[in-house]
Amino acid sequence: MSIIQNWVDSFKRAPDEYGADPDYAGDGCEKEGKPEILGDENYGNAERFVETDDHRMVAVPEKSGLKRTLDNRHVQFIALGGGIGTGLFISSGTELATGGPGSLLINFIIIGIMLISVVFALGELAVTLPVSGAYSAYATRFIDPAWGFAMGYNYFIKWIISAPIEFTAATIMVASWDEDNNIVPKGALLAMFIALITFINIFGVRGYAEFEFVSTLVKIITVIGLIIVLIVIDCGGTPNGVHLGAHTWHDPGSFNNAFKGFCSTFAGVAFAFSGSELVGLAAAETREPRKVLPKACQQIVVRILIFYILSLFLITLVVPYDHPRLQSGSGSAYDPSRSPFVIAMDIGKIKVLPHIINAVIILSTLSVSNAAVFASSRTLLSLAEQGFAPKLFCYVDRAGRPLPAVILTLLFSFISFLIYSADQSTVFSWLVGLSGLAMIFAWGSISLCHIRFRKAWIKQGNSIAELPWASPFGVTGSYIGLAVSILVVVANFYSSAFPIGEGELSSDDRAYHFFEKMISLAVIIVFFVGYKLYHRTRIVSLDDMDLHTGRREAVPLEVLEQERAEKRARPLFKKLLGLVF
Repeated sequence: MSIIQNWVDSFKRAPDEYGADPDYAGDGCEKEGKPEILGDENYGNAERFVETDDHRMVAVPEKSGLKRTLDNRHVQFIALGGGIGTGLFISSGTELATGGPGSLLINFIIIGIMLISVVFALGELAVTLPVSGAYSAYATRFIDPAWGFAMGYNYFIKWIISAPIEFTAATIMVASWDEDNNIVPKGALLAMFIALITFINIFGVRGYAEFEFVSTLVKIITVIGLIIVLIVIDCGGTPNGVHLGAHTWHDPGSFNNAFKGFCSTFAGVAFAFSGSELVGLAAAETREPRKVLPKACQQIVVRILIFYILSLFLITLVVPYDHPRLQSGSGSAYDPSRSPFVIAMDIGKIKVLPHIINAVIILSTLSVSNAAVFASSRTLLSLAEQGFAPKLFCYVDRAGRPLPAVILTLLFSFISFLIYSADQSTVFSWLVGLSGLAMIFAWGSISLCHIRFRKAWIKQGNSIAELPWASPFGVTGSYIGLAVSILVVVANFYSSAFPIGEGELSSDDRAYHFFEKMISLAVIIVFFVGYKLYHRTRIVSLDDMDLHTGRREAVPLEVLEQERAEKRARPLFKKLLGLVF
């Protein structure tokens, strides 16, 4: 009975670590009778004072009640494989058909370089200030409360929408093995998947991390295996027996749909990279962020070079962009037969691997669904702590679970039952449109936060050497990340206003297509302008920026210099291994 009682008690509100009233939840969630939060009320996250059991008043940092239980292996695998899903395994085929192999690879390289600089910048911020809901909290603190409000809801909407989309994708892919829908109804599959992710989240962040660890391990092994098989296919070593070489780059060619094809693939590439920034969101629940996060951020280089660029380069050598299944499939965007990896196995006449790939894609969609619940719930918790969402969502139980936020995300997942609706394709196309450019805006915002953080850090009398970890690309990398983000939005605006085949579309169809692709921009503008006009917020000045709340430890400069010297002295092979393990 004690085990059951402990489990039931774990759902109660987490007690304050200093003995204060557990109903006092911190920033944006303060109760009557408690000390006021110090600092500029417009951007929150300032220190607060609480009364201890012996009636002393002590200053404590921002505290959300989340448990710091993530270990090194969890964070490393979140960095290596978090977010790898349908964007790589299926949607990359759509982008290949749209722009050809040249556009596909160039866009992946451009977004990849930008993302490396963004993750490095995020790593610096997260190591210095590992606060909950990192992105919106940083935007609120370093740019403007209105921008933090807009970015917080932008990121929240992106991930809460991703959950039902991924559940639907998993169901469609399982149903591909049961074309007559006689074995298991789609509704039953959806219910099973939602129940599985609900069960995982009962175990809090640890459950999320352990599932990500296992699924990422499977994805890594699969992608490495596929790379080897693709090389063999291209060299003619499969039952097909045909040496392909670089034939597909000449026939049908390297590019498709000219400049429009190039611009049209950016959004899909950004979708494929979604989740790369989750390592920053996990910082607030990591035991030793100063030691763990830098290595995790560095591993993003390996992930981009091997899992994305190398694997897709090999795909372009095997699968021509005009392959019929890339264009049609069964009509569903998540039809596994449209996966370029499945098509490559069929070209090589390998019979078993397509089914294995399909199984891994299903696991990947569930992994992304799990990440969606984690990301949306933590972002909503942060919004509530900043006063941007109802105080109900400040609730964190004794196991570190933001229960109301998790429950809301899981309830929203039931939208996936629209799979039975006649208009399901229209509904889901608009949902995808809502999340389309969300990641680009989030990455650009992270870059801008880093630029302003560095300026304030120097202006307030600190040196770069005093940072626990500094981005290898520095502020220059963040300027590049911000510039690329803006260019991608412009390119997407152009391809949405002047779509491929525009001559065959009516004016109504073109307007519908434009708003479907750019609706995320409209949502951000409404949130930003609406909040700014209502609250009359101002850009946070460099002198007023809070660079201290949320810091776990002030490491002496001498210790930091000694650690850096030890790293520089390591042999080259250990430095290279450190990028992977």
